[in-house]
Amino acid sequence: MVDLLKLYIKNMVSFRCKMVVESELEKLGINYTNVGLREVDIIVKISKDQLYNLAANLKLSGLELMVDERKILVERIITSVIELVHYKNDQIKTNLSDYLSQKLNHNYTYLSNLFSEVKGTTIDQFYIANKIERAKELIVYDELNMTEIAKKLNYSSVAHLSHQFKKVTGLTPSHFKKLKLKRRISLEDL
Repeated sequence: MVDLLKLYIKNMVSFRCKMVVESELEKLGINYTNVGLREVDIIVKISKDQLYNLAANLKLSGLELMVDERKILVERIITSVIELVHYKNDQIKTNLSDYLSQKLNHNYTYLSNLFSEVKGTTIDQFYIANKIERAKELIVYDELNMTEIAKKLNYSSVAHLSHQFKKVTGLTPSHFKKLKLKRRISLEDL
């Protein structure tokens, strides 16, 4: 069995970022097994020079190798919420606090206080903002109706989704959809 070291990288949010990280790892001769969202599994044989050079090279691309345990935990919270909202097809069957506590092996009160201290917002507000961004994306795709979107995002009803959507965006989902259609029509007329 191979010993792995997990490195955490801030601002790593896209496929392009993943490609940059993989390229830097290869340039420095650092063996890795997996490059995922905001994290990399390194085969433990890594020198301090390689680590320093990796951090410096990533910084040039707008990425940051993280070493502070508290900031790493906050990044893990962010990653967990993003994965849950944007990449999982089935939503959690329990509440968010239980999900994060189990996934990150920490008391939710500690996670919540730490997140608020570091990010200046609550985990719930971050979660809702991500759900609304996902709802906007699904509305733009126009493949699901509002009932299906509400269910996919684990809302108890369309009314609940609509209320949070308006609270966050200032628009109702139907008004947002109309704006999208107007913009789309005007682009086709160019």
